[in-house]
Amino acid sequence: MSQDLRDFLKQLERDGEVKHVTEEVKRAYEISTLIMELEKEHRYPVMVFDKVENSAFPVVTSILSTRERFGKGLGVEASKVSETYAQRIKKRIEEVKVIENPPFAEHCITGDEIDLYKLPIPTHFPIDAGPYVTSGLCVAKDPVSGVETLGFHRMQLKNKNTLGISLHSRQRLWEYFRRSEERGQSLEAAIVIGVHPNIALGSMALVPYDQGKYGAIAGLFGEPLEVAPCATVNLQVPAYAEIVLEGEILADVREQEGPFAEFTNYACYRSTENVFKVKAIRYRQNAFYHDLTPGMSSEHITVVAIQREGDVLNALHQTLPNIKAVHAPFSACGLFHCYISMKKIAEGQPMQAIYAALAVDHNIKMVIVVDEDVDVFNEEEVLWALATRLQADKGVSILPQHLGMGVTLDPSTDELSRTSKMGIDATKPLSGFAPKIEMNDDVKKAVQRLLKYAR
Repeated sequence: MSQDLRDFLKQLERDGEVKHVTEEVKRAYEISTLIMELEKEHRYPVMVFDKVENSAFPVVTSILSTRERFGKGLGVEASKVSETYAQRIKKRIEEVKVIENPPFAEHCITGDEIDLYKLPIPTHFPIDAGPYVTSGLCVAKDPVSGVETLGFHRMQLKNKNTLGISLHSRQRLWEYFRRSEERGQSLEAAIVIGVHPNIALGSMALVPYDQGKYGAIAGLFGEPLEVAPCATVNLQVPAYAEIVLEGEILADVREQEGPFAEFTNYACYRSTENVFKVKAIRYRQNAFYHDLTPGMSSEHITVVAIQREGDVLNALHQTLPNIKAVHAPFSACGLFHCYISMKKIAEGQPMQAIYAALAVDHNIKMVIVVDEDVDVFNEEEVLWALATRLQADKGVSILPQHLGMGVTLDPSTDELSRTSKMGIDATKPLSGFAPKIEMNDDVKKAVQRLLKYAR
């Protein structure tokens, strides 16, 4: 399997999924507004903006917006994406394949020649504090164990060689930076822009702090991850990135960053106010700039949802039989709610599933468990199960706010980012429930011939 995003995009071109805008577009608002208008029509083409004002780099966006695209990246059908992710993310491959002369080494800008304004970094929404790098994966190493991490972090363009970066997730990169700053040292880092969907998906994996992300990503490919050395920092990054920004997150330096249009569809003012200083810009010949539309866009949410579903599936399979499917719906930003379908064989199992799911990630606020006959990817069916199989005084369990850690980007949490949590058992009792109305399968097959009269 090719690990190069360019090869992936060629496949999408052949499949007719790529559309080009040949007239010049403005950096401010036009790109993101077009994507959001297309999403209102439930259209998700990969959009290539060939000409962006004051930049020689074209912009490509909406690469990660559908499950079908992630399915193509993994080599499976869209319906199998979460299950495949759950299986492969456990099959770590620790070795890497080092590419000594990667494509992004073709161009290298350092010193006074560095100018981030030459990149077509868009301003996405009027609420944003300025232009933002949204698709960049930040690569760094733990100063204690030496293992690497990479993950999405919003980055505000400050000047020609400086980005504001927020580590508000308070997870791996934040902890690695804290350990580095505690030693009085800045944290070497690199920002990679334009990578294969498997790398973007694997970057979301929940792995122990003493394990690197590259081993998990390699599991998605089924082979060692191909990496290449940076020129100015002691890091290895995905070898086929379109653009690499090398530098460091400065110790003991804070600057205001934000607000920013986050995936919750609200402006977020919360930030750790960290600063990334660029030492080198390296890029491929004819490089393109991948922009990920922020706000509540499909490209912003789908990658999160797939990862959440896969990790919850893995947790449930450890303790419960007969789990059918898990869905993190778009309506809950792919993060806050989790729907689980299962074949219940003992009363109490749905509550086991609820607590197992809540334990996977502190971001999950509500878990709904339904029977196996309910399609959790069809929200109408989930709501139907709530309406007809739930009595709230029996099936609802609530954890009060002071017991539940939330996410800093959730505007409904308190000043300490605490949130209440809810579990709902919307399954039928094992016996004595009303029969469901269903058609005969043989008859349904037989009347397929009659459908032509209704078309």
